[in-house]
Amino acid sequence: MLIELNKEITEGLSKTELEIVRFINDNEERMPELSIVEIAFDTFSSPSTVSRAIRKCGLNGFNELRYRLTVKAEEKDIQNMGEVMNKSLIEAQRVIEQISVSGILEIIQYLKEASRIFVFGRGLTEYVAEEFTLKLQLLDFNAVSVRDPNIMRNKTRRLKGDEVVFNFSLNGMTPELIESAKNANLCGAKVLTCCCNAQSPLLELSACSLVGYHHSHKAIKEFEVSSRVPLQIMARLIIDYLTSYE
Repeated sequence: MLIELNKEITEGLSKTELEIVRFINDNEERMPELSIVEIAFDTFSSPSTVSRAIRKCGLNGFNELRYRLTVKAEEKDIQNMGEVMNKSLIEAQRVIEQISVSGILEIIQYLKEASRIFVFGRGLTEYVAEEFTLKLQLLDFNAVSVRDPNIMRNKTRRLKGDEVVFNFSLNGMTPELIESAKNANLCGAKVLTCCCNAQSPLLELSACSLVGYHHSHKAIKEFEVSSRVPLQIMARLIIDYLTSYE
């Protein structure tokens, strides 16, 4: 039985939620193949109802249920998939837990007051910076994405006081970003940073920053390729709040 039921839990479930839990327990062998949408379809409910039913039984959600199942599984490939999914779940949850709403709102205020926003990112983080820049442009902000380190250094030596440099960096130790942040400070421009390292020198150079959680897992170990999910989540939260407070 995947989900243990007792009298207290059963009494706290609605009729539909109880049917969902029974369906999950009766179809344990199918769970690795089913998504939360498919469970909702088979139980004539909705994904949110499925998630709520699982949480009422003491689990953190569908991904924890699936992970619990794969730990029990004998098939190595299924078990490994559960571990991979759990790493992503942990990373996303920790990022959201560590970020304060007040920090996001402060960043939004700086963005709204800026005459121009330079968004910096290096390596694979360039893609996060470029997507963030595009969304700012769609919201009518004067935003420019910069990936070239020489342009970063040169531009930040001639910034105006009402311009903003927005850094995206996983470890916050990229030399050209640190140098550019120092240049921006000398010009009186504001520096904003999203990174996943509480010891990053960029934090002291920034008027406001968000620090997320980065899992030590590397997707492609040979090239030390790490997930940019934490930065993507922070970027999305800022954009979502921007659209909400327009």
